[in-house]
Amino acid sequence: MSRTQGTALLGAAVDRFCAGVTASLLHVTEAGDTGVDVSDSDLAGDVAVEAYRIACAFIDSDGRHSDDELLPLIATFGGRFDTQLSGATPGQVRDAALLRGAARWLDRPSDLFEILLGADRAEGSDHALGYYRHAMGIAHTIVALDVISTEGELAAIERYRDTLLARIGPARSSGSAPVGGDDHSDPARGQADPVEPEGAAEPLPPPRPLEELMAELDDLIGLAEVKAEVRRITDLIRVGELRAQVDLPVAERSNHLVFTGNPGTGKTTVARLLAQIYRTLGVVERGHLIEVDRSSLVAGFVGQTAPLVTKRFDEADEGMLFIDEAYSLIRGSESDFGREAVDTLVKLVEDRRDRVVVVVAGYPDEMTAFLDLNPGLRSRFPRTVFFPDYSTDDLVAIFELLADKNGYELADDARSRLAEVLDAVPREQGFGNGRLARNLLEETMAGHASRVVALTDPTRDQLATIVAADIPDEPPGHRRG
Repeated sequence: MSRTQGTALLGAAVDRFCAGVTASLLHVTEAGDTGVDVSDSDLAGDVAVEAYRIACAFIDSDGRHSDDELLPLIATFGGRFDTQLSGATPGQVRDAALLRGAARWLDRPSDLFEILLGADRAEGSDHALGYYRHAMGIAHTIVALDVISTEGELAAIERYRDTLLARIGPARSSGSAPVGGDDHSDPARGQADPVEPEGAAEPLPPPRPLEELMAELDDLIGLAEVKAEVRRITDLIRVGELRAQVDLPVAERSNHLVFTGNPGTGKTTVARLLAQIYRTLGVVERGHLIEVDRSSLVAGFVGQTAPLVTKRFDEADEGMLFIDEAYSLIRGSESDFGREAVDTLVKLVEDRRDRVVVVVAGYPDEMTAFLDLNPGLRSRFPRTVFFPDYSTDDLVAIFELLADKNGYELADDARSRLAEVLDAVPREQGFGNGRLARNLLEETMAGHASRVVALTDPTRDQLATIVAADIPDEPPGHRRG
């Protein structure tokens, strides 16, 4: 990248940060209800310093301080401040250790960010989210400046994002967190995934903002490792776009994914969100999700399977095709047409790689065997996202969320009893996770009804409160050995 290109890219990101954050701070100053006096500050200067610190922190995040990073930094900020940076060369910046330790700045929110956050809590505004959006713009730009983006830089983006969002989260509008608990329906909504009607011609709504989608992802219960992986996928796409804007080479990337884990761990829920994220980032135009399984792909007669698979790709055009229990395609007899479905799948995954994102899902061991079946599969699905089982605390949170949506609350003894019951369920292949929590709630509601119906004129609290005695000794379908 030339100095001019890098400077233009970084300068634009810095200008957006300075304009947006300065405007927010001016609003806060005028409102005067945050308890923080910023009226006497040089707001524009303070914000410029903030942008400089963000840029320096990400340059320092991998310790390299390359010329490709430093030249745009010097050109963008050298004339703004009366510092050693002005008129310096990259070598002089490195020799003077001007950026050494700058990455530590990412570990805590800045004072300016906290001022905006205080205003949001007082006013119900979203100034801090605007700060976050512009700061991440600088971060992604810095990472795009190097010929090769390093893992250290991408990890720094993730760490900084988590730092800010952890503070923004409590300030966002309240509401029950959705459950990432079931692979075929969202327990938080209590209904199956919506599927767009075939041939729908209505205009699409605009893509949802990336920040909104990531916030919805973060609100899912548990799934910390999955959330981190989705962020890495998102970062790679965004940095690739920035590199393309300045004519830097962008490594060819497969957007297809393997999801592995037990049922009920949120694979479909995350896939639905990821499809929308892909749309927002321009990977696909529609961002809808088509969920299929073996019965939707394998026909019973010669010549019918390939057209059936092709039809599913047509339905998923410019969106995502989610193949649940994909390994079941290879479980038939020699005369079965599952292998024909796999062969057709391999071809269409390649032919329509720019139009359809494919996610194949199932148990870890079985998915390994599935990918080994055809030499073309593993190369087309290079990235695997593992969905771990929910912890007992996660399952209790899911249970309580579902109970609340049904108008119930848990007494303290019920919460303790629930944890004991869930702890006793073996975590093995087939463990139900979110489904288990939902099924256990249904049995608990039945137990509650049997108890309350015997009461004379039960009160509202009695009708709404689950106690320990309402919870069965074992979840439905699980028996102690």
